[in-house]
Parts: sequence; structure tokens; C-alpha cells
Amino acid sequence: MAFRFRIDLCFAFVSILVLAECYLHLYRNVRDSGEDLLQRRLSLRARWDEMYRPHYAVREELVRPSRHVSSLRDWITPTTESVLFPDWEVLVVVSPEDEVSSESGEEYQCVFQNNATSPARPAWVLPFTKRRTFKCVIPRRIRRFRPYFQPALKRAAPAKQREIHSFRRELFRWTFLAYESLSTQNDVLLFVKGVNNRQGVNRSPSQLRCVFGNDATTAVRTAVTTSSQEVFRCRHPHLTALPHGEIENERIKISLEISDENLVVPSVAYYTPMRTVATLEPKSQLCASTMIYNAAKFLKEWVVYHSRIGVEKFILYDNGSDDELQTIVEELNQDGFNVKTVLWPWPKTQEAGFSHSAIYAKDTCKWMMYADVDEFVFSPTWLNSSTPSTKMLFSLLPNKPTSNVGQILIRCNEFGPSNQHSHPVHGVTQGYTCRRRAEQRHKSVVLLEAVDSSLVNAVHHFGLKEGFNGKKLSLSQGVVNHYKYQAWSEFKAKFRRRVSAYVVDWTDEANPTSKDRAPGLGFLPIEPKGWASKFCEVSDERLKMVTQRWFGIPWTSENKMAWEK
Repeated sequence: MAFRFRIDLCFAFVSILVLAECYLHLYRNVRDSGEDLLQRRLSLRARWDEMYRPHYAVREELVRPSRHVSSLRDWITPTTESVLFPDWEVLVVVSPEDEVSSESGEEYQCVFQNNATSPARPAWVLPFTKRRTFKCVIPRRIRRFRPYFQPALKRAAPAKQREIHSFRRELFRWTFLAYESLSTQNDVLLFVKGVNNRQGVNRSPSQLRCVFGNDATTAVRTAVTTSSQEVFRCRHPHLTALPHGEIENERIKISLEISDENLVVPSVAYYTPMRTVATLEPKSQLCASTMIYNAAKFLKEWVVYHSRIGVEKFILYDNGSDDELQTIVEELNQDGFNVKTVLWPWPKTQEAGFSHSAIYAKDTCKWMMYADVDEFVFSPTWLNSSTPSTKMLFSLLPNKPTSNVGQILIRCNEFGPSNQHSHPVHGVTQGYTCRRRAEQRHKSVVLLEAVDSSLVNAVHHFGLKEGFNGKKLSLSQGVVNHYKYQAWSEFKAKFRRRVSAYVVDWTDEANPTSKDRAPGLGFLPIEPKGWASKFCEVSDERLKMVTQRWFGIPWTSENKMAWEK
């Protein structure tokens, strides 16, 4: 019995030793393999970060096709930059020296990672850098990939096997991008998305610097003097340190550096030194500026009406229209109106566009009216006037040279669909005559020299320099007829296009009580029941009667208005 007990005890002891040795062996293997796996992961992550990290430099890297493609001349890749816009749309910006033409009949393709392609449609030539652009859409089959890489732009050719070497640059994101610049005599304006993201909350200029040059390591940096919304002002650079070729060809990239993060914002903006251009055109006393997208059908009525009551020049910021806007502008100019368009394709940048116009037009305009093409300034004091007068709008402005009024604020009446089911054939002033009772918002006429140097604005009005004040008109003095809630066929287009950076998108399920939302509309572009009769609390035909008297053509059997064809 004792002998058996000793045998069992020895067997148990040996078993424990064997199990312990196995455990230690397995532990070492797991530890070593785990450490090896961790090292491999860290090494892979380091390589990934090195290749695909966000753009910490402005330097442009070439993305070239491999030797397997038919001809390098087919590729426009080395000097293209691409930005991912909403709805999977990609804007491809091409350097001026590349032989790319939308008028030659050639077709182009965007070639993405994994050789996925989509047609590249000619878009615009950017006005201040003369860079041609194309638009294409990211193919569905690569939308699940991360990260997205810059596509190559290639002339379309008969189907051949194509191979792309490697994509080293991530696709620029529209939400974080330096997209435009404008030089003045004393400084430079830089427009940047994604740095000041909250209204009224701006980074300190001391945290920022403007960067001039294609290589961030050798670029020239200057101090930022103001930082507000998407507008940053900085000093002109001394360019002697930059490569001569960049200066000579005016390919000087400009971006914004966030110093405490050692981060340079990706950029498609280029610096152009200030030039003094002589103009024979006299300075207009009153201009009007607006941002416009696919609103050609409304333009003639808006221009004809406001020009007859005092606006001398119109500056339209075209937000990427693809309707007949340019044709209508040419017709208006041929008829003697002064209408200029500025291409401004950047989405949701109305505040930035207005800031740009306040500087861009400062030498050619004294006062600037900021109103949309569905907004018409009107004074009840004009009701008995038999004809319009170019002095009418001036009667709303301060008439004393010593006045410190730098801005006139005019309240808005919001009109509803007024039982219209399509765009009124004689114009919005004739078709929409029913409105909400309470006025909403206001629009402004601004003395440009009184605008604060930060150029801060809320679409409706600007911040003013110290010593200037704003003056709000009473409803009996002046009002803006805002034809906001139009026939559903027109109004639903606004679901896709909200131009203000700080106005909620109607398709975004946030801020349901915001004043920017149509009451009871919801988040989908589906016509609410009874839409045609909504927002009808007060019948208001004052402007309809006035415009019929001023602009009606009595000898036509169809009662046409002066802005109709």
C-alpha cells in the first residue's frame, strides 16, 4: 500500500514537471510570436503612416503610370490635383502647361486604384489661376476602400490593358483644404476649409502661418494677421528664396500651417503677386453681389428690376452652374446691363464668397447689396410711383457724407408657393403673392470701406470697422420680398444645394427646429401634403402691382413683362 502510494506520488510529480515544461515552452512561443506580430504590426503601421499619412507638406509627388501603358503622352497625371467633393464627385485640377483641352473633342478618363475608371467631364477654368478642371465620380466598386487615392487623368483610348504603378497621394478631402487665394496691395487672403469649423469660434492667428512654395521644407512662411471663418489674411512673402521656375511660371503653392500641430493643410490654391491694373470703368456707387447656382431662369427678372431702381453693376459668384447662366449673362450685357460672373465652384462657401467679393470689388464699387436672386428689395413708399427711378435704392442709404452708417439692414418677408405648381411664366414677383406674417432674417447693403478687416459675415450682414454702425430700416421704409418657398418643382432643388457653410443641410437629421428649415418639411425631398397652399398667412400683392405698372408690356396680348423673351 505504501509502495503504491509512493509510485502514485512520483507519477504525479513527474506529470507536474512535464506540464510545467510544456506551459513554459508554449508561453515563450506565444510571447515571442506575439512580440514578433506586434513588431510587424508596428513596422507595417509605420510604413503605412509614412506612405499614407495626411499631407504634412505641400510638396507635390509625381504619380506616374507604369511602363506597361501604351504612351506617357496619354497621361496628364504628374501635375494634377484632385479633391473629393460631396456625392462621390471628384474635381481634378490640371496645371496650365498641360495640353488638355475640352474643345478639341478628346475624351478623358479618371483612373483610380485597382484600375477602376470613370469618364472625366470637362468642367471649368479656374479664374485666378487659369487651371483647367475636370469632374468624375468615384466608381462604386472602390468606394469601400480606404484611403482614397488621387486618380490619374488619361486621354480615353481604345480598350487596352492598363496598369498603374502606385498611388502615393491621398485624395484631397473637401472638408480640409486650402482652396483659393486673393492678393491685395498690402496682404494676401487665403480661403481654407476645415480649420475654423464652428461659427464664432476661430483659431488664434498666432497659431497659424501662411506657407508659400511647393516644398514645405524650403517654403517661405509669413505671419497670419486675421483668422475668421474660412478667411485668413497674411503678409506677402519675399520670394527670393523660392526656385526661380516657381516664380517665373507663377506656380507658387500657398497653404496654411497649423504650428502647434506641425501640420500644413493640403492645398489647390496658388499665390499670385498683386498687380495694379488700370481700368477705364468709373467706380459704381451701388453694386449687387450674390452666389448663384442653376438659377438662370430667375436672373433676368432680378437684374432688370434692381437695375431700374439703382444697382449699377452685378457681380455673380457662379457656384458651378450647368444651366444656361452664361447665355443669359451675355444677353443681359448685350441689352446694356453690367453683369459680371466670377467662377466660385467651392461647395457651401457663401460666407467666404461674400468675403472675397468685399475685397475683389472694393476698387470698383462703393456700396454693395448682398441679396439672392429670389430676393427683391422694395419700399412701400414707391407704391404710387408711375415709373422706377435709379434713385430709389439710394433713398434708403445715408445721404450725409459725414454719416457713420456703414451698413443698411433690411428685413425680409418670406413668400410661400401661393398655389403655384411650376415656375410662374411671368416671374416670381407676379406668381408668388402670399407670405408668412412675421418677417424673418434680413439682408444688407454695405459700405465696402467700412467692412472689418477680418471680413467676417453671416451671409445677411458684415462685421464693421470701429467707428461705423449699422442701421435697420423699418418695414414702412424698406423690405425684402424673399420668394423662398416656391412651387415644389423649384424648391426641392434646394435639398441638394445649401451654399452657406453654417446653414444646416435639410437632408441632415440635425437641428430640426432651426429657422433655416421649412416648417414641417422633414429630411427627405418629398413634397409635403398641401405644399402649394403652405406659408400663406398674408396676401401681399404690392410688388406685383408695382412691377406690372413699371415693367408690363401693354401692347402684347399675353401681358408679358420686360424680362420675358
